[in-house]
Amino acid sequence: MTIDRSNPQGLSKPTGYTHVTVVSAGRQVHISGQVALDAEGNLVGKGDLGAQTEQVLKNLKTALASAGADFSHVFKMVTYVVGLTPDKLPSVRGARARVFGDGPYPASTLVGVTALVNPDFLIEIEVIAALD
Repeated sequence: MTIDRSNPQGLSKPTGYTHVTVVSAGRQVHISGQVALDAEGNLVGKGDLGAQTEQVLKNLKTALASAGADFSHVFKMVTYVVGLTPDKLPSVRGARARVFGDGPYPASTLVGVTALVNPDFLIEIEVIAALD
């Protein structure tokens, strides 16, 4: 499996993501959007976007591991944040930086939404990873 990542000339320099990912994988894993519920189904971080983001990434790590993958296999990420404003970005980007470090980064979309399925959920993240 290879994931070729590029940031073509003519596009802005990305921060914490890659503009283009090309995957030669025969197998992919699609992880449903994860929210800030722990293994027992309890909400983690009510009212705290940073804490919820950490729990969501923990859940994604668990889901990826169950398929034999980790964050280095992720080539696409979609993040939904309730009431997204610029002041909320550091919480999300900081948690993502702890997971991806200096990269490689997946192609990524960050979307502001008015609500998620539960009014206490502040963030939901889904990913696609290449397995082989």
